[in-house]
Amino acid sequence: MGTFRDIVGHERTISQLQSVVRSGKVSHAYLFAGDPGMGKRTLARAFAQTLQCTGRGEEPDACGRCAACRQAESDNHPDIITWHHEKPKTFSVDDVRALVEDVQIKPFAETSSYKIYILPDAQMMNQQAQNALLKTLEEPPEYAILLLLTTNADAMLETIRSRCIVMNLRPIPGEKVRQFLVEKCQIPDYEAEIYEAFAQNNLGRAITLTSSEDFRLMMDNAFEILTNIKSWPESTVITKARALAQQKALIGDYLDLFTIWYRDVLLFKAAMDPDAMILKSHVAEIRRAAELSSYAGVETILSAIERAGKRLTANVTAELVMELLLLTMRDN
Repeated sequence: MGTFRDIVGHERTISQLQSVVRSGKVSHAYLFAGDPGMGKRTLARAFAQTLQCTGRGEEPDACGRCAACRQAESDNHPDIITWHHEKPKTFSVDDVRALVEDVQIKPFAETSSYKIYILPDAQMMNQQAQNALLKTLEEPPEYAILLLLTTNADAMLETIRSRCIVMNLRPIPGEKVRQFLVEKCQIPDYEAEIYEAFAQNNLGRAITLTSSEDFRLMMDNAFEILTNIKSWPESTVITKARALAQQKALIGDYLDLFTIWYRDVLLFKAAMDPDAMILKSHVAEIRRAAELSSYAGVETILSAIERAGKRLTANVTAELVMELLLLTMRDN
């Protein structure tokens, strides 16, 4: 599972959880709220392992060496239970009722003072399911701790939120995301900056992007467009636009990369400083793009990218949106 010291960022949340461990005043319910990939499960698992650790002494962190830690780190601790829902998009009332029944069973391990449940996707509970959980939150067994994980705290009933300690996770500073990618994932620094820019301070998403073949192919295709579009005839531009329109799941990523590119172009025109750019590995191409476009032209393109995103959200035909955008990129 891992210890608090293994976690990147979230210092404020970790400090709060360590204060709980240090004082021994553990609540029966915590609600971890944050975007997908933000680290909710990592924090919950570290908290659970720390509470079950038998070798931590006075330190408010798991030792990583005792039998309980070894069980936790191999996902085999009998009293740290991740409660999965049967259907992919629904945390049903039946799932909750089964959980409530299991909570009544005392901890299995002799060394366990707690029986800890981690509940991913808590926002998928409908009102009936949340109400089925309510009595357990109001009158839990003294050993039970529920760690609810949600991407949307507002999806939880106020009666649920009010009975939980709410931990709102904040984005991790970009430099820490880049440092982790370089040091732990062996990603070149110039690539780490791209992943960090796309992930928007979300370490989990950044790590996922590093191993995504679809994302890498998207980047290769986007850079081909950006570096060659000025020389393409209209027929080629339209063909490329139609191909992009078919990649609906990736269109947002294309628009983000186009935005990063043209902001770097604008920055290079203004300061001619490659070190300030995100796409440092493409400095030669960006220098050439800066020579071929005026300030007004780049501003027009950036506005067109923003407008394209709004049109796609408004369900304007993707093919038309991408044709207009790529023609604007070519002509400015």
